[in-house]
Amino acid sequence: MAQIRRMDCKVEVKSSADRFFDAFNTKAHLMPKTSTHLISDVKLLQGDWNSLGSVRMWYYASQGKSAACKEVRENVDEKNRTIVYGILEGEISNYYKTWKSTLNVTPNGEGSLAKWTIEYEKQNDHVPEPLNYCDFYAIWPKDVDAYLLNAK
Repeated sequence: MAQIRRMDCKVEVKSSADRFFDAFNTKAHLMPKTSTHLISDVKLLQGDWNSLGSVRMWYYASQGKSAACKEVRENVDEKNRTIVYGILEGEISNYYKTWKSTLNVTPNGEGSLAKWTIEYEKQNDHVPEPLNYCDFYAIWPKDVDAYLLNAK
């Protein structure tokens, strides 16, 4: 029987929770500039950049290889600084039947804590846990944070 699994990836950043959340919430088009070694491009396919249901194609590096995925922006809770993304197709779909990524940003001292929660279902029992994506979600926020701190 299929089992939805869950993995949390937490990263402390120096940017304020509001500023950091805003970068992911309203500035997805800037992500290739913030993390050039991870994200090579992002294209808007449907909707606008910030609306629910908008669809984007991400081009990124995973384990040193180029990959792509099509995601939909499923939910945004600005008050709680949370965004939910679903994967529609791409490299991830080769290994996982379902994939949902949730970003939640909370104040943490003078900075904030970025927590990515991945909910996924493996295609089969031979598919490994997505630890490489947790690594990706640990590096990407640090890159965005450095970009924001330098853009002051």
